[in-house]
Amino acid sequence: MFFEGSEKKAEILVNPNTLNLLTDIDNEFWAALVNCCHAQILSSIENEHCKAFLLSESSLFVWHDRMLILTCGVTQLINSVDYFVKHQGKDAITHLIYQRKNEYFAQAQPSCFGDDIKLLASHFPGKAYRFGEMDSHHNYVFHLDNDFVADKSDKTYELLAYQISEQASQHLTQPNLSAEEIRAYLKIDELLPGFTIDDFVFEPYGYSLNAIKDREYLTIHVTPQADSSYISFESNLNLVALAPQILAVLAPASFDLMSFNEADFAEQIHAAIPSQYVSKSLVSKTLTNGYLVNFANFILPSEQFSAPIELDISGENHAL
Repeated sequence: MFFEGSEKKAEILVNPNTLNLLTDIDNEFWAALVNCCHAQILSSIENEHCKAFLLSESSLFVWHDRMLILTCGVTQLINSVDYFVKHQGKDAITHLIYQRKNEYFAQAQPSCFGDDIKLLASHFPGKAYRFGEMDSHHNYVFHLDNDFVADKSDKTYELLAYQISEQASQHLTQPNLSAEEIRAYLKIDELLPGFTIDDFVFEPYGYSLNAIKDREYLTIHVTPQADSSYISFESNLNLVALAPQILAVLAPASFDLMSFNEADFAEQIHAAIPSQYVSKSLVSKTLTNGYLVNFANFILPSEQFSAPIELDISGENHAL
């Protein structure tokens, strides 16, 4: 069964002088916002700094001054962004960043990045970029174009793993696999000591995790089936530094690393990425909003051609 794991992402920063703390907003508002993109809240955890909602299609994090939402599948995240703007007001929004990466089957999506930024542009002036190669892995970024300048300490990281090893795929698609067993396999306790964790195992397979500790967060989303395996990590922890541990478990055929405001990105990946991986692209740009964005794609060269995979021609799962 095919599932589009690739996520769409939106981050909205607000002015606390114009809008009450986002964490004080009733959970009913967040449930309605999530429902707009055709997802639901499954569970939540919180501390004094952050509320973290685990969704049927990825995650929502809410801090006092910002929200971050990621959704996958065929969700229409742009509708949730539109809902927030209309209900909280444009004047309350200090900054907004919207991202979409390349999907396996973009034709199955109800909208494309171009459609989405047309809606955003009806609310705000903005700029858009593509990071990565058009015919390979790439990530689109739109940001509100105003006088906002990012704090250099505002750092986030993404690690996106494709075609995980046969061993990892087989393990993560075992029937009746528990959340505890998946956490043990991914070595979550080593990655996230002292974090509060909320996770969920989907049927027939698939896994999502939210973890928070003070203002730190990490979210993981696992689409493990062999024909479209994809595992994403999003965090304000340095995922470049954690990459060796993650790659040792998953051994993906390729992966992307993306960072916001990591000045030493190139030096860090040179030191951290295992030598068997080859860099296909490494690009960097400081946006007009002050964020330094870095994007890198790595592949695992193979001396043998991949074995043929039988495709689903029924049209039901768009697996062609």
